[in-house]
Amino acid sequence: MTMRLTASDIITLNRPTPCPLRVYLRQQGVKESEPSAFEQILETLGERHELEHLATLGPYEDLSGVPADQRARRTAEAIRNRAPAIYQGEFALDATLGGVPVTIVGRPDFLILDGDGYLIRDSKLSLRVDEEHHVEIALQLQLYGWLYEQAVGAPAKRLQVHTGRGDIVDVPYDGGAAALAELARILELKQLGVEFYEPLGWTKCNGCGYCGRCWPQAEARQDVSLVMEVDQGLARALRAAGVASAQQLLARFDAKRLSDFKRPWGKGERRVGKSADKILVYAEVWCSGNERILGPAAIPVHDNYVMFDLEGMPPHLDELEKIYLWGMQVYGKRPSAFNGVTAGFGAAGDRQGWEKFLAAAAGIFSEYGDIPFVHWHHYERTHVTQYANRYGDPDGIAARVLGNVLDLLKITKDAVALPLPSYSLKVVEKYVGFRRKQDEYGGDWAMALFILATETADEGERNARMAQILEYNKEDLAATWAVFEWLRGKASP
Repeated sequence: MTMRLTASDIITLNRPTPCPLRVYLRQQGVKESEPSAFEQILETLGERHELEHLATLGPYEDLSGVPADQRARRTAEAIRNRAPAIYQGEFALDATLGGVPVTIVGRPDFLILDGDGYLIRDSKLSLRVDEEHHVEIALQLQLYGWLYEQAVGAPAKRLQVHTGRGDIVDVPYDGGAAALAELARILELKQLGVEFYEPLGWTKCNGCGYCGRCWPQAEARQDVSLVMEVDQGLARALRAAGVASAQQLLARFDAKRLSDFKRPWGKGERRVGKSADKILVYAEVWCSGNERILGPAAIPVHDNYVMFDLEGMPPHLDELEKIYLWGMQVYGKRPSAFNGVTAGFGAAGDRQGWEKFLAAAAGIFSEYGDIPFVHWHHYERTHVTQYANRYGDPDGIAARVLGNVLDLLKITKDAVALPLPSYSLKVVEKYVGFRRKQDEYGGDWAMALFILATETADEGERNARMAQILEYNKEDLAATWAVFEWLRGKASP
């Protein structure tokens, strides 16, 4: 039976994060979870981005509605007829890859006449496509280039990406070597007769349609990759050594043996080293279900603390990496009301949001003095710094905030080992007993609502969506305070 390989298989392997098992499971027809609201909106934005670019190309032949079994033939005809542009054409080639008969299919967004040949262009929301960013996009373009060359007998004039910023970026063509090598790897995965091992990870697996399938199975077997501080490479090396679970890790290793254990690192190997002690502690608490105090929580003593949380758009969804909500609320002896500062929706909205945040922070300092701004992880520190560089800090308020920020994640990790697969706030808050009122929540969910608010001209609908986001952020602050209070009671100096 001839195996079908497509350019989309390259995306399957690499997004949302690289996972060979996802290729195998899709080939086996294993059902995935439904796309989230955020994923659906991304798809809509991608389609709009593509159509907006199509509208700039002048006359074109639209093959998007042509039946699949006719599209490659119609594309060849359009090329022979020198159509000025071809939208959603297709190349399909019967070939042999690794001794296996295959049909390789690719559907570039645009073929654009350029002199005596065509250039190939794809529209993507991503802002950067290079050796370090979105290599899978470059591989797709290279595969299109190879298929075009086989069909036409000459290389395409250029391979290009139309980025989320609207830039046109050239992708070097290597004759298809890298793309065919990737397809050969994908072919091997599709041909496997049994499911194989793939390490899990909280960041790696969240967002994948198979997370709801793979994660519970891994928890049931207490997979070694779920132990905090055990990364993908170490999980593979341990499994190769016969250590598949957290229990086996504890049975086989003490701190000295694990420290000396070698795992893949780049092109060579590297000892586990100093992280061995923490890994074994995390394995122990994971197996027992009981936390362990590691030391006092380094929380400075104040009467009041600002819980501080930002909501932002990642750079591939906005020209700037944009913070659209600056959330603050004072807790302690003199608590304040929730203060959620939102960016505006116009061209100057980003700056307006920053200036309103500085004013709100100045008001807090005026009333409470040098109060700690408590946040979770480095996102808040990073983006206050970024915005100060972007728009300035004329009164030194941003510098004062940065001088008072307190990363509760770091304090928590240094103070207590938790029997959890992640120190994500959403995971830790549940562990300490915090319960949200909203049925739906999360950073991606909030981004989806913000995109919808941005897209609508209906002011009532926009306000309703922003109100939901503000309520979510308010609960984030309450969750941070709940963890703060729990930690202060659990591991006070």
